[in-house]
Amino acid sequence: MFDKILVANRGEIARRIFRACRELGVRTVAVYSEVDRGAPWARLADESYQLEGVTARQTYLDQEAIFGVAATSGAEAIHPGYGFLSENAEFAEACAAHGVDFIGPSPKAMRLLGSKASARELARQAGVPVIPGVDGAEYSDKDLREAASQIGYPVLIKASAGGGGKGMRVVQSPNDFSDALHQARNEAASSFGDDHVLVEKYFTDVRHVEVQILGDRHGNIVHLFERECSVQRRHQKIIEETPSPAISAATRQAMCAAALALARSVKYVSAGTVEFMVAADGEFYFLEMNTRLQVEHPITELVTGIDIAAWQIRLAAGEALSFTQKDLTQRGHALECRVYAEDPANNFLPSIGELALYRDPGGPGVRVDDGVETGTEVSPYYDPMLGKVITHGYDRPETIRKMIRALQDTVVLGVRTNIAYLLDILHQPSFLEGDITTNFLDEHMTPWQPDADLSSSTWLAAAAWESLQGRTSTERAPLDGEGGIAAPDPWLAADSWRNL
Repeated sequence: MFDKILVANRGEIARRIFRACRELGVRTVAVYSEVDRGAPWARLADESYQLEGVTARQTYLDQEAIFGVAATSGAEAIHPGYGFLSENAEFAEACAAHGVDFIGPSPKAMRLLGSKASARELARQAGVPVIPGVDGAEYSDKDLREAASQIGYPVLIKASAGGGGKGMRVVQSPNDFSDALHQARNEAASSFGDDHVLVEKYFTDVRHVEVQILGDRHGNIVHLFERECSVQRRHQKIIEETPSPAISAATRQAMCAAALALARSVKYVSAGTVEFMVAADGEFYFLEMNTRLQVEHPITELVTGIDIAAWQIRLAAGEALSFTQKDLTQRGHALECRVYAEDPANNFLPSIGELALYRDPGGPGVRVDDGVETGTEVSPYYDPMLGKVITHGYDRPETIRKMIRALQDTVVLGVRTNIAYLLDILHQPSFLEGDITTNFLDEHMTPWQPDADLSSSTWLAAAAWESLQGRTSTERAPLDGEGGIAAPDPWLAADSWRNL
C-alpha cells in the first residue's frame, strides 16, 4: 500500500478520497487554489499546498505544479478524482516519468476507451451492441450527410473526445445537418482540441443506464451492477439510482456481461463505468466508457457494500480483488441527488457568493458527500456543485421518502440552489412510477418556477436565529458593564411577542 497520496482535485471528491485514504492508513496531500484557501476538504488532508492562481487551468490542471508538490511532499501516487486530469492519458504517462503512480487505468486503456470512436470499435469487436452510425474521421462532409440519410433522421452528431454534452448536436432533418456538423466540430475543437465527430442514430424516449466495474492486475474483473442515470439536464446527470426501476433481470445480466466483455478486451485495471442506452423496446446499446471514478459511485457502494474509492486505491497498489462476482449482490435501493449553487428559475445560472449558513441532513439511511461549510465562498471558477445527498432504503418508495425528507432538512443560505427543483422532480407521478427517460425534465419540468420565494430579510432572520442557537447560555445573556445581566435578547424572548 502507498504511504502517501496526493489528491489532484477539490471539493467533495477530494474529501471522499481523503477519508478513504485515512481508513487505509495512507497519509494525504491536498493542493488548493487561492480561492480554495481554508476549504474544509483541504483541512482534512495531512499536508496542504497552495497552487498559485484561481482558474482551473492555472491550478488543478497545471501538471508541472502538481508534480512539484508531489516531489516536495514525497507523495508516491496521485489520485486525480474525476474531471480535471482524471482521463488524461498524457498526465498518466507523465506520472510514471516523474516517479509517481497514477491511480487509475493504464494510459493505453484510457486512450482506447477515451475516444468514442475507438471505444465503439472495441465494443463492436467484443460483441457489445453498438448504435447504428459512422465514424466521421473516415468520411467527407458530403459523405457524412449521405450516411446520415441512410441511418435515418433524427441523428446525433457527437464529439469523439470528451463528454458533458459538448460537441453534441441532435439533427432532425437533412436541411439542418451541415450547420449542426459545423457547430459540433467547432465546439469539440475548442473544448477538447479535437474536432473528430461521430454520427449515430438518435433514439427518443431512451434510458441512460451504466454498469460499474472493478478490475485488478491479476486478471480479475467484476461488475457492481447498474445505475439508472436518465434524469439529466443538458446531458448532465442530476439524479441517479440503483437498481434501475425498469430493466428486467435478463437485461441486467446481459448488460453487465457486455460491460465485462469490453473491460476484458483491454485488460482493464481500476474502477470504470460502461454506459449504455436502453431503447423503448428494451434493447440496449453501448454509449461510452468512463475510465475514472464516477460522481454517482456512492449509490453503488450503498447497495453492494463495496468501498469503490478505497478499492480504486488498493487496485492501483497492486492488490487483487478479495471477492468474486458470486459474492456480490444488490441490497435495497439507493438514490443520489446533486445539489448545485444555481438558479433553476433563471436558466440554471450559477449562484455565486458566500454560504451564510450550511447544514447537511442526517438520519438513518442518509449519506452526504460534500466539500463546503458555513462561510464557504462559491466562486465562478469551478463547477457549482455543493455536494450530493444520498439515501439508502429497503425499496425504492422508502428511499425516495428518505430523500425528500433529507432534502427538506438541507439548509443552504446565501446562494440559490436547485433543492426545490429536485424536490419537485421527486414528487412527479412519472418519477414515482419509475417512468423515466432522458427527456424527463423537458417533458415534466419545463418551464419551472418555485412555488414561493422567501424574501432576503427572511433568510437573514433564519441565519441570525441559527447563529444564536449555537451560542452558550452565557453568550445569549451577556453581562452589562457592572456585572449584571444585560437587557434580554429579543430573539430568545418567551413571551407573547414575536419578531417579524
